Amino acid sequence: MSEKVRISIIYYSSTGANYELAKTAEIFAKSAETEVRLRKVAELAPPEAIAQNPAWKAHVDATKDVPVATLDDLDWADAYIFSVPTRFGNVPSQMKQFLDMAGPLWAQGKLANKVVTAMSTASNPNGGQEATILSLYTTMYHFGAIVVAPGYTDQAFFAAGGNPYGTSFTATGQNAVDEATKTAVEKQTERVITVTKWLKAGQNQ
Repeated sequence: MSEKVRISIIYYSSTGANYELAKTAEIFAKSAETEVRLRKVAELAPPEAIAQNPAWKAHVDATKDVPVATLDDLDWADAYIFSVPTRFGNVPSQMKQFLDMAGPLWAQGKLANKVVTAMSTASNPNGGQEATILSLYTTMYHFGAIVVAPGYTDQAFFAAGGNPYGTSFTATGQNAVDEATKTAVEKQTERVITVTKWLKAGQNQ
């Protein structure tokens, strides 16, 4: 019996949209009989800043029991799924700090050949989702990871807006993630699982 694929789903979310994307990926991955860790990166914003935004404060309180990501979550997994909002076309500082701390694993070669994909949100359709995903992938290239983008491999990706780099969503802070986007997340997760299985099978030959 083949070993189960291990996936770390690592996200940052201020008001909840990226948590929804990550949670959708987690539910699908578990249904596909993989081992899954859902992790949030540590919050860096001061409590007084969070308190000034009711939606942000509510989300922080609602997800207080989600474990915070550690380097062990990177080491443990065969594949990573990242979900982040855009910050001026780049990843949030919270995610950047987490990735920057991965140097010890990188130096040991423990981040090479991990399968990776990413998702993103912004408050408008052209708010930087593609640039954010590509900037995250740049770090993954330095890891020696294997980036698995959705491309146009399924109609679900067209229905969700057609971002070939990773599922993206326009989040206003009030709208829930729609079904088309959730379906795209599931298809993207399925693609990562499939490619990871191929890789593991090849490594075991």
